[in-house]
Amino acid sequence: MADILRSIGVIARSLDSISNIEFKKYDLTKGQYIYLARIYEHPGIIQEKVAEMIKVDRTTAARAIKKLETNEFIVRKQSEDNKKEKKLYVTKKGEETYPILYREEHYSNEVALKGLSPSERKQIFKLLEVVEGNISENWEYMKKGNKRIY
Repeated sequence: MADILRSIGVIARSLDSISNIEFKKYDLTKGQYIYLARIYEHPGIIQEKVAEMIKVDRTTAARAIKKLETNEFIVRKQSEDNKKEKKLYVTKKGEETYPILYREEHYSNEVALKGLSPSERKQIFKLLEVVEGNISENWEYMKKGNKRIY
């Protein structure tokens, strides 16, 4: 069964590598495209929620988001209801870049799922949702400083 997680890892790393190569010409490197897509899809999201959504630590998210801000893909705006929060929004440049990210994601989905019937695609999606839920739960547990018992 460990082979399943190895396969998922290979798939994830391969797709991330492909995306980094594809998006380098847009000044999106080291997975920044994921942050840009999530901010576009969730206007006004705060940095902490982006990190939680992508399952990375705050420092990693802060670095990627700062780079997106420096390259003018996103802006931070003071929250009106909470003065401690800065909400994230895409800029015109970010809006123009998102369709490229979306197109690549859908193309990669089609390449990955080639040869699977519609019912097999639904089945693999449902199964991966369960796997993702299990891992997310474990990630939250570990993030709180807990240790896993093997």
